[in-house]
Amino acid sequence: MNANSQEKTRRLAGLALFTALIVILQLLGSFIRFGPVSVSLVALPIVVGAAVYGGAAGLWLGFVFGMVVLLSGDAAAFFAFSVPGTLLTVLVKGIACGGLAGVVYAWLAQKNRTLAAVTAAIVCPVVNTGVFLLGCRIFFLPMLADMAQNLGFGDNVGRFMIIGLVGVNFLAELGINIVLSPVILRLIRIGRKEN
Repeated sequence: MNANSQEKTRRLAGLALFTALIVILQLLGSFIRFGPVSVSLVALPIVVGAAVYGGAAGLWLGFVFGMVVLLSGDAAAFFAFSVPGTLLTVLVKGIACGGLAGVVYAWLAQKNRTLAAVTAAIVCPVVNTGVFLLGCRIFFLPMLADMAQNLGFGDNVGRFMIIGLVGVNFLAELGINIVLSPVILRLIRIGRKEN
């Protein structure tokens, strides 16, 4: 087996491992809920996979994340309101968070790998949550207005979206990513055999 073939096999095996981690962590995370939103535990394997294998791998891993969210039932309430809006929001947020984490890591790693790992670990949940909120604003505002009323937020849909939908989940994701970014850096070095 030549070196190019071995590298392709190694890359395929690594992406398969990260894909499996994302599926397992997302399914486990669907059992941990803060209000109507489940906790997303997949940001770390998306960031590590995107950093080790590049932006295209990040796009793939983000797509897998989005598909698992859609197939697991986590988006059922949104599907009931708008199927196209749900598909677009969930897939775009997954693909964008993975792809951008990979691009940011690649761009900053040339200057400082620690900064690259920390920044990519922040970008992933920020993009994921930002696209989710944008999708909510575009496609689901009437549904969220009803939810806000029923949950005691009154007419303040924006406050409900920030506090009720993403607040605790986003802060948990961001905190975990920032704390574990040194681990991400170590995994990247191991993955690239720079250790």
